[in-house]
Amino acid sequence: MSGTENQTQGNQMTGAEIVLQALRDNGVEHIFGYPGGAVLPIYDEIFQQDDIQHILVRHEQGAGHMAEGYARSTGKVGVMLVTSGPGATNAVTPLQDALMDSIPLVCLTGQVPTSLIGSDAFQECDTVGIMRPCTKHNWLVKDVNELASIIHEAFRIAQSGRPGPVVVDIPKDVQFATGTYTPPSAAKVQHSYQPKLQGDMRQIEQAIELMKGARRPVIYSGGGVINSGPEASQLLRELVELTNFPITSTLMGLGAYPASGKNWLGMLGMHGTFEANMAMHDCDVMLCVGARFDDRITGRLNAFSPNSKKIHIDIDPSSINKTVRVDVPIIGDIGNVLEDMVRVWRASAKDADKTRLTEWWEGIVRWRGRNSLAYKMNDDVIMPQYAIQRLYELTKHQ
Repeated sequence: MSGTENQTQGNQMTGAEIVLQALRDNGVEHIFGYPGGAVLPIYDEIFQQDDIQHILVRHEQGAGHMAEGYARSTGKVGVMLVTSGPGATNAVTPLQDALMDSIPLVCLTGQVPTSLIGSDAFQECDTVGIMRPCTKHNWLVKDVNELASIIHEAFRIAQSGRPGPVVVDIPKDVQFATGTYTPPSAAKVQHSYQPKLQGDMRQIEQAIELMKGARRPVIYSGGGVINSGPEASQLLRELVELTNFPITSTLMGLGAYPASGKNWLGMLGMHGTFEANMAMHDCDVMLCVGARFDDRITGRLNAFSPNSKKIHIDIDPSSINKTVRVDVPIIGDIGNVLEDMVRVWRASAKDADKTRLTEWWEGIVRWRGRNSLAYKMNDDVIMPQYAIQRLYELTKHQ
């Protein structure tokens, strides 16, 4: 432990000061919030400092959605601050959205003083109970000395494993109370939450064997690739280049493989391209990377890719076999698993006969010829497709 951390650990602070220091120590530079009586001590501390910028919203739901966008665009954890009761309940929609889309959020909520909890006090609600179905985890802080450790753990859980939202509910008397600040290095770790990061090598080798023999393969990528970081996206592109497999993606996974790439089929599902959906239906081996077989993708499950062997890579064990039965499940971080797959492919499948895919690619070219995203020009108005197309043409080389 450094001298600075020793000094910080020995410092006595109010709960509100602890909140701000914990946010700083977790790299927070922006928070989105709406003030209320139960969080005024925290707002007083925000007013006294310049390290963290507060973005004032007009509604708590807006704070959550802004924090979601911030997290997706920066790769950092989004942070929102709301008051008790209606402030917390207004946060339910963005928290559920973040849970479904695997976006890391830390939501700090105010709560009535601990002595009033359960008494139907003004703007009291069972925040922990309400938030349980729409968060990865949540806490009601009753001891100011545990506040810092809980906030540090909240950030760890929000951004590790399958990312998602967490809630820290802080009673007003805890914000006023004085306690000892615990730096991140000394914080307690919740050992019951330890995501598996490395994939099982036997399953990875089994997946490679299936891929080597495939004649009609397709890679189905999702938001898990984006969440794993830029290295995962690069490894996905490398795997596509090595295998010459066609690749499609969910809405959340767009960008992991470039839309200008020669193997790109476009997005799939009910809003996707003809060629992507036909390839998914007719494939004999499907490699699902960080996606969850959403109903917008599968449609009727009994007709979804009926003749394929399915490989599913996901860091969330509960996603495996949840809606679609797979033949080779691989639990682990997408980046780590793809790194192993690329290495095993280079070692054992580098001489795989790529001509076996010739007929498959000829069929894909015919499907592409349908030009399923074509549109008719209208002389009276600017078609939105045309506007996007022109914007792309003008910016694609910048």
